[in-house]
Amino acid sequence: MSAPDKVIVDIWSDVMCPWCVIGTRQLEKALDTLEGEIEAEIRFHPFELNPDMPPEGEESAGHIRRKYGTSPEQAAEGRSRMKAIGESAGYSFDYAGEGEAPPAWMWNTRLAHRLLVWALRDLGPQVQGRLKHAMFDAHFQQRRAMADRDVLLDIAEETGLDRNAAEAALDDPEIDRLVMAGQRQAWDMNVSGVPAMVINGKFMVPGAQDPQTYANVLRKVVQKERERAAEAG
Repeated sequence: MSAPDKVIVDIWSDVMCPWCVIGTRQLEKALDTLEGEIEAEIRFHPFELNPDMPPEGEESAGHIRRKYGTSPEQAAEGRSRMKAIGESAGYSFDYAGEGEAPPAWMWNTRLAHRLLVWALRDLGPQVQGRLKHAMFDAHFQQRRAMADRDVLLDIAEETGLDRNAAEAALDDPEIDRLVMAGQRQAWDMNVSGVPAMVINGKFMVPGAQDPQTYANVLRKVVQKERERAAEAG
């Protein structure tokens, strides 16, 4: 039996983005169906949807209405659709914390991106992936204050990361430069929305797709890579 083909999937996303968690879950479902055929190394890269968001954040429904000009009815319809698609992807956007659900909130994610960039650089893509999923859950299911340093350090520690090292990363100017470099890379590729996935550094898949679409794209990429290798050899 031949070894599975290996690909690298670079994902530009933001912790505040519900379609990013949906797209990631759909990609993971696609990879489950390709087990033994294709293996992927997934790396997350920074994209701030709201870089000018103040530290105190903004209530989500009001933010959506202000930013996109939607009516309350349109916003509610969009949330219902997103929730249904999330459930089909195996992800619940329902509040899972204790007590009554606090209002959903949008936060500045610059510090969160610093931790994610640090995790990838120093600890590798698997650890970064665990941290990314923990941040998605902290935001959507637990409604924690994702711009708060101590909250982010708690999440890192809960994920098994060293708290002191994570705190140092938050204050490291080199880490912040890497965050900006990652965002410039997205801008250079004309990425204006997320998620945006790039396979093997060449093939862009914009937006959150269904698992079958991801599986089809991955198979096509692998086939193209084989054909190019055959031509070169």
